[in-house]
Amino acid sequence: MHRHDTPPPLPSQVQAQPQAQPQAPSPSPGGAPHDTATAERGAFALARCTCGWSGPARRSRDRARTDAAAHMSEQGGGVRQ
Repeated sequence: MHRHDTPPPLPSQVQAQPQAQPQAPSPSPGGAPHDTATAERGAFALARCTCGWSGPARRSRDRARTDAAAHMSEQGGGVRQ
């Protein structure tokens, strides 16, 4: 190792990166009911709604479904998977 090289930081020295927050739900155009679905994109699953809301990409399909259910409970609708 050269004098100007520094070793990589230890795991206890690495600061956690902030997680992206899901977009806040917005009303559907024309007051249409919310309709959520889960979709897969490669190794990730995500929840989407007809109002334009989209949850974060998850490796767990169950977490994506939970995101959709949480959105629907906030909006007062049902979940389609």
